[in-house]
Amino acid sequence: MKKFRTFFFTCGILMAASEIWKQLTLTFLINQGAYDWWYFPFQLCSIPMYICLILPVISNQKYPHLHQILLTFLMDYCLLAGIFAFFDTSGMHYDYAPLTFHSFLWHILMILIGITAGLTRQADYSLSGYLGGTLLYAGLCGTATLFNLTLCQYGDLNMFYISPHYPMTQVVFSEITKQFGNSIGIWSYLLSIPVGAGVFHMMWKKWAK
Repeated sequence: MKKFRTFFFTCGILMAASEIWKQLTLTFLINQGAYDWWYFPFQLCSIPMYICLILPVISNQKYPHLHQILLTFLMDYCLLAGIFAFFDTSGMHYDYAPLTFHSFLWHILMILIGITAGLTRQADYSLSGYLGGTLLYAGLCGTATLFNLTLCQYGDLNMFYISPHYPMTQVVFSEITKQFGNSIGIWSYLLSIPVGAGVFHMMWKKWAK
């Protein structure tokens, strides 16, 4: 497991360093010193960075259940988010080419992290493991909603793309929003993610047997 800890921590450091570069570039090069809260690093695709940084600290011996939940989240939700980001890359393009390059590399790395988490055989491939990862996802959605409602006074932000202040823009779900309203669009988006993660979890479970 040591080599996996090294891999995850290295990925976490690389992602954190590149995120700092991104924030500085957006603030000082693109926005002339004004911070843009729209790019505050708390999207679903940002979470693997934080998990990779704390995984080496959370020992499998001392905190086995939490360790398994984090790995399970990576192999289900991180892998899902990384792959499906390429089905609609509109949000990955910037007017500044290095930022676009960074965005594509970030999501490719997410896919590699998700696959590696599944290959460790340290994740929980059972139903309870999926439920644990889903509870973490629900908690993160709640935190994102709190940010959306409290930080909006400082600028535009849409964490997890579920802010009630903005219409759903994600592909497919934007059409649902047009037909049935923004609340239905947001909830259908929120619920579709655990469904997709569940499909990945079943695939990992079959592989782990």
